[in-house]
Amino acid sequence: MGKFNFIKTDIDGVYIIEPTVYGDDRGYFAETYNEADFKAAGLDYTFVQDNQSSSRKGVLRGLHFQKKYPQAKLVRVLKGEVFDVAVDLRKGSGTYGKWVGALLSEENKRQFMVPRGFAHGFVVISDTAEFAYKCDEFYHPEDEGGIMWNDPDIGVDWQFDGEPILSEKDKHHPKLSESKITFEV
Repeated sequence: MGKFNFIKTDIDGVYIIEPTVYGDDRGYFAETYNEADFKAAGLDYTFVQDNQSSSRKGVLRGLHFQKKYPQAKLVRVLKGEVFDVAVDLRKGSGTYGKWVGALLSEENKRQFMVPRGFAHGFVVISDTAEFAYKCDEFYHPEDEGGIMWNDPDIGVDWQFDGEPILSEKDKHHPKLSESKITFEV
């Protein structure tokens, strides 16, 4: 078995990635990224920025994207558990406006590869979560965009009961049909 299991999802380009975990009574070791292995799987990215956030249960961050400088993201959870979502915004894609999600946790050590041209978001399922991700484009605050987390036309099942905790910005994103955002594929 290789160091990674690359699992295709229902949307082209989005992968769930399972690293090989080596454990014993001392703990564990896992390689979380290897450029050669990712390229061999067709995931040819040059990551330029790493980010990390901490959130409490019920916090929903998203659905975010950058307009002129789209980012591919390799996301994972260091502590806790989140449900992570990618929404296809690629012009001409057969899955435009569709979403795919994955449960990411410190236990399953899964990662989620979200290519450029997607909106991205997650909700915290555990009491707290530490979330980390690599980006292949720098963050440009003036370039932020978003779509409504509960857009009925997209219909994300967030796998969370209750009312999510949103930032003021995330409370006011438009529906996808109102945003007119599409990315060239």
